[in-house]
Amino acid sequence: MNLFEHYKKLLSKYGAQGWWPLIELHKNNINPTKTGSMNGYHPNDHSYPKNNKQIFEICLGAILTQNTSWTNVEKAVMNLNDLNVIDPYKIIDESEDKIKLAIKPSGYFNQKYKKIIEFCKFFIKLKENQIPTREELLELWGIGFETADSILLYAYRIPVFIVDTYTKRFLISLDLIQKDWDYNKIQELIENDLGKNIKDDQKVIIYQEFHALIVEYNKRIK
Repeated sequence: MNLFEHYKKLLSKYGAQGWWPLIELHKNNINPTKTGSMNGYHPNDHSYPKNNKQIFEICLGAILTQNTSWTNVEKAVMNLNDLNVIDPYKIIDESEDKIKLAIKPSGYFNQKYKKIIEFCKFFIKLKENQIPTREELLELWGIGFETADSILLYAYRIPVFIVDTYTKRFLISLDLIQKDWDYNKIQELIENDLGKNIKDDQKVIIYQEFHALIVEYNKRIK
């Protein structure tokens, strides 16, 4: 098995994806050729996130994207931006009804509101430049493996591979895993295999791009 070869094939076919999309770039109408109509991506620019606000925005998106499509999450994030509350203090201070209405497009807004509030309290307690651990994130109500790893990989640039539905579907199609494999077993297989072919300082960029490419691949083959 050589997942790095599969990564190179997808990259050659679809090009750099430039995840995680950000509001600042959305306004600049940056949108590589990919499915959907969302903007805000930054292909071949791996310098993001560049500040604490962008880190927090990515964390919000990771929570909001639970059980829904990014199209719906984008609407919710833009609504929060219109309220000028892409900030943990402002979300906590804003009325519950306004926040719930803003995130309603992402679905399950009552539960997601509680998850966001809990995360805001946690985020505020982090010291400047402090990176949360996976264990700390998983202790938060409503944060599971996929959400925690999305936050770590895209917001904090920690090399952990995200195992979402698309990842499992892709690996099953290659006969590399079984349907009953759990999250951590699949993640370990991916990281061990990629580790044979890439250097440590390449992991964050390749993990981000490979995960995004797998999502794009799955969307296109429907």
